[in-house]
Amino acid sequence: MVNEHIVKSTLVAVFDLGGTFVFALSGATAGVKHKLDIFGVLVLSFAAGNAGGLARDVMIGAIPPAAIQDWRYVAVSVLAGLVTFYRYRLINRLSSPVLVFDAAGLALFAVAGTSKALAFHAGPVAATLLGMLTGVGGGMVRDVLVREIPTVLRRELYAVAALVGAAAVVGGRLLHFPPIAAAITGAALCFGLRFMAMRRGWHLPIARSSTAPDS
Repeated sequence: MVNEHIVKSTLVAVFDLGGTFVFALSGATAGVKHKLDIFGVLVLSFAAGNAGGLARDVMIGAIPPAAIQDWRYVAVSVLAGLVTFYRYRLINRLSSPVLVFDAAGLALFAVAGTSKALAFHAGPVAATLLGMLTGVGGGMVRDVLVREIPTVLRRELYAVAALVGAAAVVGGRLLHFPPIAAAITGAALCFGLRFMAMRRGWHLPIARSSTAPDS
């Protein structure tokens, strides 16, 4: 029988590297759109792919963070940046590539962040919040670096989608579902909710301010 710890560790690594790659693609795509040079594109690629994971690892005490300890994270980020820089037309054939990659990365990172937090014995609430942080961190840094309002602060469902995916993973763990089933369910829920929110324009209520006329 395969050791459960090995299965969980492999699952976290696969989802984490997958999320790193697709978020790095979104970062590199944003860099090309803003006409950055190759170094700028690679920096944006690494930042988008690893910022959330770096923050998560620091908070759960996984020091040094995987993004700077494991060469695969750097390699995956650089690969995504180079592919996008030299084959942007191929990447751009997808409909709204930045948003699609961002939704996929959000789902993978929310699941990976939650799973890793649980592996480091975080409680259900903490694991859910850390999953959300892992999902939104890279996109926030990417948007800030290109001077855009972070997607997480806009109207479309973003952090909520990450929370739903993370909560599904935690719920599956509490109900003793197989780790792979819980992870796939969480990723599917997160991606589906985010993708439908983009397509249908779903959003949270918006604060409305009114300025009273001077008397």
